Amino acid sequence: MVEASEVPSPCCNICRLRRGRCIGCGRTPDEISRWPTADDAERRVIVAAARARLPSSGRRG
Repeated sequence: MVEASEVPSPCCNICRLRRGRCIGCGRTPDEISRWPTADDAERRVIVAAARARLPSSGRRG
Protein backbone atom coordinates (compact mmCIF):
# COMPACT_ATOMS: atom_id res chain seq x y z
CA MET A 1 0.00 0.00 0.00
CA VAL A 2 1.33 3.43 -0.96
CA GLU A 3 1.01 6.16 1.65
CA ALA A 4 -0.35 9.54 0.66
CA SER A 5 2.21 12.29 0.49
CA GLU A 6 2.05 15.43 2.64
CA VAL A 7 3.74 17.40 -0.12
CA PRO A 8 1.40 18.47 -2.91
CA SER A 9 2.65 18.57 -6.46
CA PRO A 10 3.75 22.04 -7.56
CA CYS A 11 2.27 21.37 -11.01
CA CYS A 12 -0.10 24.14 -12.07
CA ASN A 13 -0.99 22.65 -15.48
CA ILE A 14 1.24 25.05 -17.43
CA CYS A 15 3.46 22.27 -18.70
CA ARG A 16 5.97 23.81 -21.08
CA LEU A 17 9.72 23.42 -20.89
CA ARG A 18 11.94 26.40 -21.56
CA ARG A 19 15.66 26.59 -20.80
CA GLY A 20 15.60 23.24 -19.03
CA ARG A 21 12.70 23.88 -16.67
CA CYS A 22 8.94 23.98 -16.68
CA ILE A 23 7.68 27.55 -17.01
CA GLY A 24 4.69 26.71 -14.81
CA CYS A 25 6.19 25.03 -11.76
CA GLY A 26 9.94 25.55 -12.20
CA ARG A 27 10.86 21.86 -12.06
CA THR A 28 13.44 20.30 -14.36
CA PRO A 29 12.56 17.26 -16.49
CA ASP A 30 14.56 15.09 -14.04
CA GLU A 31 12.60 16.43 -11.06
CA ILE A 32 9.30 15.89 -12.86
CA SER A 33 10.21 12.28 -13.65
CA ARG A 34 11.39 11.58 -10.08
CA TRP A 35 8.28 13.09 -8.45
CA PRO A 36 6.02 9.99 -8.48
CA THR A 37 8.55 7.86 -6.57
CA ALA A 38 10.11 10.59 -4.39
CA ASP A 39 9.53 10.51 -0.65
CA ASP A 40 8.33 13.65 1.17
CA ALA A 41 11.87 14.76 2.06
CA GLU A 42 12.96 14.64 -1.59
CA ARG A 43 9.74 16.33 -2.68
CA ARG A 44 10.41 19.22 -0.30
CA VAL A 45 13.88 19.63 -1.84
CA ILE A 46 12.39 19.56 -5.35
CA VAL A 47 9.72 22.14 -4.48
CA ALA A 48 12.24 24.50 -2.88
CA ALA A 49 14.59 24.28 -5.86
CA ALA A 50 11.72 24.76 -8.31
CA ARG A 51 10.41 27.84 -6.49
CA ALA A 52 13.88 29.37 -6.53
CA ARG A 53 13.89 29.07 -10.33
CA LEU A 54 10.63 30.98 -10.80
CA PRO A 55 10.69 34.77 -11.20
CA SER A 56 10.42 36.51 -7.85
CA SER A 57 7.61 38.71 -9.15
CA GLY A 58 5.39 35.65 -9.15
CA ARG A 59 5.09 35.92 -12.91
CA ARG A 60 5.66 32.60 -14.63
CA GLY A 61 7.64 32.08 -17.77
